[in-house]
Amino acid sequence: MQDIDTAVVVAAGEGPDDLPGLPGRATVIAADGGLHRALALGLRPSLVVGDFDSADPDAVTAAERAGARVVRHPAAKDATDLELALDEALAAGARRIVVVASAEGRLDHLAAVLLLLGAESLAAAESDAFGGDALGHVVRAERVLHGGVGDLVTLLALNGPAAGVSTDGLAYPLRGETLQPGSSRGVSNVFSAPDARITVERGVILAILPGAAA
Repeated sequence: MQDIDTAVVVAAGEGPDDLPGLPGRATVIAADGGLHRALALGLRPSLVVGDFDSADPDAVTAAERAGARVVRHPAAKDATDLELALDEALAAGARRIVVVASAEGRLDHLAAVLLLLGAESLAAAESDAFGGDALGHVVRAERVLHGGVGDLVTLLALNGPAAGVSTDGLAYPLRGETLQPGSSRGVSNVFSAPDARITVERGVILAILPGAAA
């Protein structure tokens, strides 16, 4: 796969039939049963990866005939299908990764997706995720988020403390504070302007906008 600018990585599961925030020009990678979700969203995967315990074999064959590359892994493996798909996106040089996940189904899978977004292996790419009707943005160092005045946004520390967290454009500002994993300190903040700037001196923040994908 050639070097790419943006990769949309689609995981298995249910979700909204339309995600208007998805980038229009991107390479689509389906993680196993994510092939069905991708097709339902009108996306054409160029790569399908996994152990194929959840994708219909006929759908995989049809995708391959349509030009998709299929990468098969054994069922006994040390990474989820989604992590393997993310590895493929990084190997192709993606500078932005948008994960289409599901907020339904197994809680352990959803938790793993959220924690994975903060992994050091993804530090080279700007990362976002759709989960149900929510939109998540990973913040490393600094990022500007876009929303409507009055919209909710929750800031959570991922995989360790996030130190030196400051915000502009939110109703409840943070000024060089430390957010601890498991703390509710950053829950349910509110956009006071269309753009909100989040800066982090050390660590990783996951900013979640509930209902942003509805």
